[in-house]
Amino acid sequence: MANYTSTSPYFLTPYTTFYLDSMVNRPIPRESDDIYFRINQTYQYRPDLLAFDLYQQSELWWVFYQRNPNTLTAPPWDFEAGKSIYLPKITTLRSTLGF
Repeated sequence: MANYTSTSPYFLTPYTTFYLDSMVNRPIPRESDDIYFRINQTYQYRPDLLAFDLYQQSELWWVFYQRNPNTLTAPPWDFEAGKSIYLPKITTLRSTLGF
């Protein structure tokens, strides 16, 4: 059986030795100090690069999709230059995800 880390989007999703159950979303709360960010050409289609630059953990790319569910719906193809999203701060992620 696999054990998912606290930074994984599957951390709360039940699993057995035979299958991974339906995914349980890990919502990222909205905070008044979230950063409003316009995706630039450097990060187009690469939420993992932005996650690494912000949090030093590329595996946290999925938090952008959880924090912006009405703007981002099709990873990574809708992570396009010119689109504006909210970026949670690392302190929010630490308290929410427990790492």
